[in-house]
Amino acid sequence: MQKTILITGGSRGIGAATAVLAAQKGYQVCINYLQNKEAALQVVDSINKQGGNAFAFQADVSQETDVLALFKAVDQFGPLTALVNNVGILETQMRVIDMSAERLQRVFTSNVISCFLCTREAIKRMSTRRGGMGGAIVNVSSIAARTGSPGEYVDYAASKGAMDAMTIGVSKEVADEGIRVNGVRPAFIYTDIHASGGEPGRVDRIKDSVPMKRGGQPEEVANAILWLLSDEASYSTGAFIDITGGR
Repeated sequence: MQKTILITGGSRGIGAATAVLAAQKGYQVCINYLQNKEAALQVVDSINKQGGNAFAFQADVSQETDVLALFKAVDQFGPLTALVNNVGILETQMRVIDMSAERLQRVFTSNVISCFLCTREAIKRMSTRRGGMGGAIVNVSSIAARTGSPGEYVDYAASKGAMDAMTIGVSKEVADEGIRVNGVRPAFIYTDIHASGGEPGRVDRIKDSVPMKRGGQPEEVANAILWLLSDEASYSTGAFIDITGGR
């Protein structure tokens, strides 16, 4: 049976690298994107030119109606066997004392609600209790869930902490339904998310404080995600891999 993977936020950075690697490992790939259609189609084109099978679908996965439409599209593609909850935003670096309620709503809706909604729909399809064939979910968290990101984006860190708690809880709920749920906690990775925080060169600024003395690449995170999705990780659920260069 052809394996099918859905990657939210798959048009750039870690999501795009995961999509390409998943295709190389035999998955049909659904790339979800919010705004950057051109980037999403570039990833799709790259996969298809290499003999893979991919398509892109626009959806705001923090909105339930969009999530339902997205999963309906995936159903046309084939039975879902893997989900990567990769969507995440952060906003300009600031202290909590300066954060508005609107900012908090945006961050928690985008980073937490989206993860719950997509996980819910994936479970409905994967659960052996509901007639599914099982599957695996990987949530892309952040080392910020452990450090708190003081002075930069405590709200983002808190949203990733919520994702970690959800990963543990859901993994236990569905462990006997053929579904594994794990997480990765990257940090100091060269992606354009840092520009959203107002500091595009953040990784270069702090890389000397990383034991390995360098930033990470999206492909290094993708390798961990695909391992957790694979049969090689068949006895791992509720687990996390920190991808931080040792910090």
